[in-house]
Amino acid sequence: MKRRSALLALGAVSVAAAVAGGVLLLGGGGDAGASGRSGDLPPATAAVVRTDLVQSKTVDGRLDFAQRRAVKSAVEGTVTVAAPEGKTLTMGQALYELNDKPVTLLYGPVPMFREMKAGDRGSDVLQLERNLRDLGYGSRLYVDVRYDEDTAAAVKQWQKSLNRDPTGRVGRGDVVFQPGPVKVVSADAALADQVGPDGPVLTVASTKPVVRAQLDQSDGALTSRGTKVEVTLPSGKTAAGHVAGTVRPEASADGGETGAEDGITVEIVLDGGAGTASGEDTRAPASVKFVSEAHKGVLAVPVEAVVALRGEDGGYGLQVVEGTTSRMVRVETGMTADGQIEVSGPDVREGLKVGVAKS
Repeated sequence: MKRRSALLALGAVSVAAAVAGGVLLLGGGGDAGASGRSGDLPPATAAVVRTDLVQSKTVDGRLDFAQRRAVKSAVEGTVTVAAPEGKTLTMGQALYELNDKPVTLLYGPVPMFREMKAGDRGSDVLQLERNLRDLGYGSRLYVDVRYDEDTAAAVKQWQKSLNRDPTGRVGRGDVVFQPGPVKVVSADAALADQVGPDGPVLTVASTKPVVRAQLDQSDGALTSRGTKVEVTLPSGKTAAGHVAGTVRPEASADGGETGAEDGITVEIVLDGGAGTASGEDTRAPASVKFVSEAHKGVLAVPVEAVVALRGEDGGYGLQVVEGTTSRMVRVETGMTADGQIEVSGPDVREGLKVGVAKS
């Protein structure tokens, strides 16, 4: 019903435009199949074309990295070294130093929730042993959930390489487990700051580039996971992507949420992966084109070419121009985009010349 109403309005506008432009379309509405004389020819014509119609919306976006999260100190201390903003860190590297001792990045889904020592069992022990093995300290290590003498020996070797006391135990403030490599987004604690417990030191994110953009509340359909987008990056390069989902707005300086009431923040994954955004300025804006609907290879004419047909049957038509004469043919209308409208019918073909209201 909404589409029918929209098309009725479209027809009315087309007829009004035609009359205003001096076009007499067979009595201001016409009947399908009726013919006109040379005096009935429109002031302008256009060809029926085969094209792709795409309904889209373009908004500003910002290049970022997925899964932002704070790294908090598990123990009290003084920040003596912190990884610089923009640096990518991998397994075994120090996220920061507390009291001149490195706090090391290790991989795993289980957070560091306790001191680990001989006799302990658990999934956290298992992921610790996997890291020790992958870092080259587990030649005699059997990777399982048990923290045994071999685990303690591997830990001591690792601690010596870090200039830590070789205790064979791993304290809560010694390591930070993350799912994989991380990129440092910001330093939340300056050098010589006293932090912890639970004081933020760094904000990190995954190394996967994403674009965040804000849509209006009325654009809910565009926030669906998988919606295709085209991103124009700060350098001017374009990249394909898709909506991964919605995210919470970032906190503003006063502690509130920016955009919480004004719109919906969506996170977009670039299809080309991390290399797509290499060298791009994350402080400069990007442009995001959301594709809500696309009809490929359809016949289309300018919107101004479609007229409302009079009579009981009503509907819509095109004034086909053939030499010095014209005739009206009935058409079905479809999607409208960028000033063009999809048309179909037994008498419609590519290249056909049709009347257009004078602009």
